[in-house]
Amino acid sequence: MLNRLQTLRLQALLNPSWLIYLLLAIVWLSTLGFRHLLPSDEGRYAEIAREMLVSGNWLVPKYNDYLYFEKPPLHMWMTTLAFKLFGLGEWQARLWSGLSSLGGIFFFAYTANKVWGPRVGHLTAMILASSPLWILGGHFNSLDMGMAFFMGATLCCLILSWGSTPGSKTQQNWMLLCWASMALAVLSKGLIGVVLPGLVIVIYTLTSGDWKCWTQMLWIKGLGLFFLICAPWFILISIEHPSFLHFFFIREHFERFTTNEHARVAPWHFFLTLLCVGLLPWLVQLVTTNLQILKLRLKLPLNSPTFKALWLSFVWFVVILIFFSSSHSKLPGYIIPVIPALAILIAISIDHGLNLSLTKANFFPAPWLWQVGFFLVLFIVGLTEISLIEKTGETYEAQSYLAYAKDIRIALLIGIVGCILSLSYYKRKMLSLGLYSVTFLAVTLTAGLSHEHVGRLLSGVDLAQQVKPLLKPDTKLYSVELLDHTLPFYLEHTSIMVNFEDELAFGIEQEPNKWISKTADWMQVWQSNPSEDAFAILTNHKYDELTKLSFPMQLVARDDLRVIVRKPLP
Repeated sequence: MLNRLQTLRLQALLNPSWLIYLLLAIVWLSTLGFRHLLPSDEGRYAEIAREMLVSGNWLVPKYNDYLYFEKPPLHMWMTTLAFKLFGLGEWQARLWSGLSSLGGIFFFAYTANKVWGPRVGHLTAMILASSPLWILGGHFNSLDMGMAFFMGATLCCLILSWGSTPGSKTQQNWMLLCWASMALAVLSKGLIGVVLPGLVIVIYTLTSGDWKCWTQMLWIKGLGLFFLICAPWFILISIEHPSFLHFFFIREHFERFTTNEHARVAPWHFFLTLLCVGLLPWLVQLVTTNLQILKLRLKLPLNSPTFKALWLSFVWFVVILIFFSSSHSKLPGYIIPVIPALAILIAISIDHGLNLSLTKANFFPAPWLWQVGFFLVLFIVGLTEISLIEKTGETYEAQSYLAYAKDIRIALLIGIVGCILSLSYYKRKMLSLGLYSVTFLAVTLTAGLSHEHVGRLLSGVDLAQQVKPLLKPDTKLYSVELLDHTLPFYLEHTSIMVNFEDELAFGIEQEPNKWISKTADWMQVWQSNPSEDAFAILTNHKYDELTKLSFPMQLVARDDLRVIVRKPLP
């Protein structure tokens, strides 16, 4: 018995799968800090977390010291915890997005493995790890990846619960985890964390006739757990700030969906186009898989648990796509929650194709060979057209884009070599697929992280390094006619808004004494107390305008996007 256990342990250690997943985790997490933070999302959520850490108030989110109720706090809580454990920094700010995306790869692959077999599980991981939208979302500090993880976990827990023995402890545990995932999705992004899964289940039931699933939802225990997790924060914040309820639920949900107030209008096909780019390596399968599933559903009844899970994943994709495409507010991150479902569907399709190829010939079906060959040609053509990137951007960004173009060349060369290797190992099918997946992971990371050539200026970090040593905790810092989303984080200092509200309008309305509504009033305040030390962030245009007026100010730091001045001391 002992020898058998030792043999099993040795086999596990020699199994390359866990080593590959470990290597993926190392690469995924170690690249989180390669870029400085970008405006607006990355700087905003990092600064909210920093202020939460400094103030010790984890209940009330504040941005630039103004009440900020646009989003629930889970992402900010986890980022604050990262800052508390590891200090302030870029990789710490992105850690929750990185862990959510990486955890998603592992958990969604586990689900596919349990339901459809090990090969589908590995394929699911390959697809997620090589999809540009999932990679970039996992390396960007925003709420979208945490939301996508918990939404995807909701889907997977449903699949695992409905596929378990009815009435068993396993089924109940997966269903309770499903309710917990919905609650955490609500704490990540809002009501869509529960509204969208509920809508999916309704549409799934109507299109499948599987009414029995409603009896497996553990309504009393599930709802109790759901409210136990997400209700306390909403109740406490509403007690302390009664204005929260209308702003969060009406303005940030209903009005955002039904009106153009947030100025995020895009054409109806915006998310379809984005998915084609976001799942670019698997574009052929993205189209053919969904068409095949729809065709099968029209011909065959849902008579097996695996087919029901397949149909649930398809409905998940379609319902969420239509929901957000119908919204008047569209941002790229909204559609990320459909990627886990699509990854599972594509993995099943590829697995089916591999089984067919084993019976016909010892090579991939023609569409697969054409797909890898297409990207090989695309990368080669991209090398010849790289000059388009060199001509991008404003005049002051010319050198940045020249450097960016050099790294894009490296990414394209990686793509060429990877596609050639993938084609050369076509007889070893999973190895070939793995090489193809690694190729797109490397290409996306290289191209994405190289944006630092452009992003460093946008972040304002060089400006902050000059000014930060001059600021004291009680020094007044004014933001005149602009809101810079990254400077407060790098300066570790909040600013007083002057004649500019933007997304801080609600917070300013609640505490109007914290801002100055007119630039002329700020000019008087600036000159009223000559002995007071103060700084101001200005646009270049405003600085030049004030210079012409001989306004008393001392230039401290300047770049192509903003200026920081200091009140002349006597």
